[in-house]
Amino acid sequence: MAVRAVRGAVQLERDEAGHMDEQVGALLTAIIERNALSPDDLISIWFTATPDLHSDFPAAAARKLGIVDVPLICAQELDIEGAMPRVVRVLAHIESDRPRADIAHVYLGAAAALRKDIAQ
Repeated sequence: MAVRAVRGAVQLERDEAGHMDEQVGALLTAIIERNALSPDDLISIWFTATPDLHSDFPAAAARKLGIVDVPLICAQELDIEGAMPRVVRVLAHIESDRPRADIAHVYLGAAAALRKDIAQ
């Protein structure tokens, strides 16, 4: 089994804790489903949020999904002029037999514009 990295992102419509939980939960669920993962396959997850998001920690959504024994960390994204606002990004380290080229990176909604080269 190899260690792989899965990327993903979602743009929130508004900075509200319940909305963040819903959207980040949907992103994590899509990453898990599209890569045929179980919670035991998760090694760690990094979350970043753009500086305009203050309502909650994105990692709280993972805990609400039952991802409770996986190390999680949140950080603030760089404040770059012209960058897409209200975005939560994910970098998940996983164990998988899939070749690197077969890993499904997930960019939901408008966030698909961030990585047209790998968004599925």
